[in-house]
Amino acid sequence: MSAVLRVEAISKAFGGLKVIQDVSFDVEEHGRIALIGPNGAGKTTIFNLISGVYSVDFGQIFIGDRDITTVPSRKRIDFGVARSFQNVRLMQHLTVLENLLLGQAHVTSSLANLLTPFRFRKNHPWQRAAMAALEGAGLADYAQATVQELPYGARKRVDLVRATLAKPRVLMLDEPAAGLNPAESDALLADLQRLSETGVSLLVVEHDMAFVQAFCDRVVVLNFGSKIAEGTMADIQADPQVREAYLGEAGNSQDAA
Repeated sequence: MSAVLRVEAISKAFGGLKVIQDVSFDVEEHGRIALIGPNGAGKTTIFNLISGVYSVDFGQIFIGDRDITTVPSRKRIDFGVARSFQNVRLMQHLTVLENLLLGQAHVTSSLANLLTPFRFRKNHPWQRAAMAALEGAGLADYAQATVQELPYGARKRVDLVRATLAKPRVLMLDEPAAGLNPAESDALLADLQRLSETGVSLLVVEHDMAFVQAFCDRVVVLNFGSKIAEGTMADIQADPQVREAYLGEAGNSQDAA
């Protein structure tokens, strides 16, 4: 199976501090990959490099055969890269539907076109697409509710729906299960499984190892900005270096981070 995302020997330093050192990995089509490591291991920095928030000092990033290493952040969605953030970035005073419409702004070329779904045409295609996505996630009842009215778990699921409306090839999720209770986590997991079945490849930063084990088919392990292991959850649990760095001598998978 071919890789939809290739990260090749990327490095990044801030001043004299090397935060990412020669990291490589692939995300295959339909892949579900987790990046794990303790705080400061470089997981979010890698997300920022892939999404273009930070520039790469050395190495390359490819989507398919296209080198996007120097593509501006705002243009990477055009190549199929989308992400969500650990802290939900929805507009609290707008309705769920309005947030989803704003999330489709990348497909428009003018302010007038951006405002069309809100002011000029009822039953606009963007509205139909947004409602269909909400219905698919079981969130249609929230369409006209303002985001500030929603429970936290529903906000995170809406944020996921918004990201999927960009029709990404690769969706990067930064701690999607953080702050969720077990029921909310199960609902989000079901959303991600449905999304994966549509062909979207997923790259996940997550501290909840039960969530990773239930959803991801491969794990990339970071330590101090370097990759120290890659494989299935069983592979990394059996790796002595990973056990020492993350799992402890007892090898308790719930302690991996």
